[in-house]
Amino acid sequence: MNLFGKNALVTGGDKGIGRAISLALANKGVNVAFCFYKDQEKAAETIQELKKYPVKAFKVQTDVRNYNQVQGMIELVKEKFGEIDVLVNNAGTSGLNSAIEKISIKDWQNVMDVNLTGVFNCCKAAKAELEKNKGKIVNISSIAGKMGGTIGCHYAASKAGVIGLTFALARELAPQVTVNAIAPGPVDTELLSEEIKNKLSKETPFGRIAIPEEIAHTAIYLLENDYVSGEVIDVNAGRYMD
Repeated sequence: MNLFGKNALVTGGDKGIGRAISLALANKGVNVAFCFYKDQEKAAETIQELKKYPVKAFKVQTDVRNYNQVQGMIELVKEKFGEIDVLVNNAGTSGLNSAIEKISIKDWQNVMDVNLTGVFNCCKAAKAELEKNKGKIVNISSIAGKMGGTIGCHYAASKAGVIGLTFALARELAPQVTVNAIAPGPVDTELLSEEIKNKLSKETPFGRIAIPEEIAHTAIYLLENDYVSGEVIDVNAGRYMD
């Protein structure tokens, strides 16, 4: 896909990996809509960054756990941009970093609702529009979805679910829509404390964790290539190899 002039929706685009992907898309000449959950300040900062590029950009507050809100978001993006060509499902939460006996049922459900059901909701709501435009979906999973990670079984299970959803939709929506996922290792975002970042850096072959822009670079590759679908791209500097 030639990205110039296309229209993208990025969930959780106000900070971290989502912000980096939003900016990378704008740098390619893509009009960018992003949703955020509640951090108005971060969302406003991202809009200011996007204004540096000659593209259309706007933000919309949405709870991806709520299908009705997601439907409303899709309709709003279509109203503003005319159509949607790209969906990047990045919105996520880590939940509590704890062992199974310390994970409450409420916390388990919330992590699954945001990380997995949120991706399902957005794909379901955008399906017809993306099929019409021969669009692209990129889902952000995690190394935890392949090897368990360190954040907790709720997070690992939700990210493994994203991989399964990616595989299923890649078959179901072919050939009109390509569906891929990225499974980053640890990334330098607000989800990790400085202590955890230092610990994980020492456990990574490169001696550091990833920066969000390195994940965004992978998203651009998946969006520009028209013959890659049903893939999970590992970005972890050799931390995990299957």
